[in-house]
Amino acid sequence: MDHEHYSDDDLRDILSNVRIIAVVGASPRRGRPSHGVMAYLQRHGYRAIPVNPNAAGATIHGETCYAALADIPEPIDMVDVFRRSEFAGTAVDQAIAIGAKAVWMQLGVRDAAAAARAEAAGLKVVMNRCPAIEIPRLGLAPISAAR
Repeated sequence: MDHEHYSDDDLRDILSNVRIIAVVGASPRRGRPSHGVMAYLQRHGYRAIPVNPNAAGATIHGETCYAALADIPEPIDMVDVFRRSEFAGTAVDQAIAIGAKAVWMQLGVRDAAAAARAEAAGLKVVMNRCPAIEIPRLGLAPISAAR
């Protein structure tokens, strides 16, 4: 896949077919982008589960925070990566290991080698985009209203 340009149909397909999103790098601090994006995803009808070893056991937006993706006791559809590019590969490898359907790397996050590994394992991959920007741009209705 061309990771410089994504078709609206490809982005719409991913966002329309996931329900449970693990937010790797979720922060309990209100001023952090991951905090706001996680809340946005929840308001839009997704179940967003925080993953952050420094906040494990705490509650963020009503959800228990886990130290690692493997600690989440239910299937994850998409992994949203709020980590610097040099750490994204670890999150991608964990997403592959847990059987996620997609990996979404946030604005400024790119790892072509990790994307290739994920695609080879059958995952859909988006890099350098934010679902909280793409959802309204694509005109996607909240999940509860759309389905």
